[in-house]
Amino acid sequence: MVNLRITDNQLDNLNISDEGRQRALQRAQEVYVMTLLEMGEITSGRAAKLLGISRLEVIEMMNQYGISLFDDSQDLDSLKQEVDGMELLLNEPEVE
Repeated sequence: MVNLRITDNQLDNLNISDEGRQRALQRAQEVYVMTLLEMGEITSGRAAKLLGISRLEVIEMMNQYGISLFDDSQDLDSLKQEVDGMELLLNEPEVE
C-alpha cells in the first residue's frame, strides 16, 4: 500500500501556481471518484454528485478512464438466466 501525503509547506517550496494546485486537486478528486466507481463502491449518480457534474459528464469521463457502463463481471449463463426470468415475469398474465 502506498501512502501519499503532500503538505501545503511542501507545495509552497515547489512554487506551484494556484492554478496548478487547483488543477492537480481536481484531477486527484476525479481519479479517486472514478476508482470508487470502477470498483462498484459508488454509482454514477453518486459520482456525479461528488464531482458536481451531470451523469452524462460522468459517463463521458468513464469512457476516458476505460470504465464500462455495464456490469461485465456477470458471465453469459447467469445473464441468460436473468433475461429468461425477466421474460417470464413480463409474460405472466395480469391478475385482476
